[in-house]
Amino acid sequence: MNVGTLNRPILLVEDNLADVDLTLRAFARRQLANPVQVARDGEEAVDWIPRWEAGETLPLLILLDLKLPRIDGLEVLARLKSHSLTRKIPVVVLTTSEEDKDIESAYSLGANSYILKPVDFVKFVDVAAQVEMYWCMVNTPPR
Repeated sequence: MNVGTLNRPILLVEDNLADVDLTLRAFARRQLANPVQVARDGEEAVDWIPRWEAGETLPLLILLDLKLPRIDGLEVLARLKSHSLTRKIPVVVLTTSEEDKDIESAYSLGANSYILKPVDFVKFVDVAAQVEMYWCMVNTPPR
């Protein structure tokens, strides 16, 4: 594990309570050491920006669904990547959308990865393991 990454949280931006539960259970099964914070819609996600400006610990990674109420995921991504404090935080889009326009838009706005959400729990645990392995253990984030 990289120095300084263990205590940094992962921000999960997801409105579907079943998917929140599935993600948290998958990370728990993997015994993920990083705390997971949850924003249940796009507005809650962008509301984190002033909190980070005030000194709360920046997340190591943001897992972002695209289909969100109040502010959609692409707009959240645009706001995160246009802000000087948050633009370097890796954002992994974790969504059910296979639409080419969503994939293109996400990468154009600065997404670091685009993963299709598996519906099967075992496959979801595999995805969680891969996310954890790469983004929490292999990748070296900016400080």
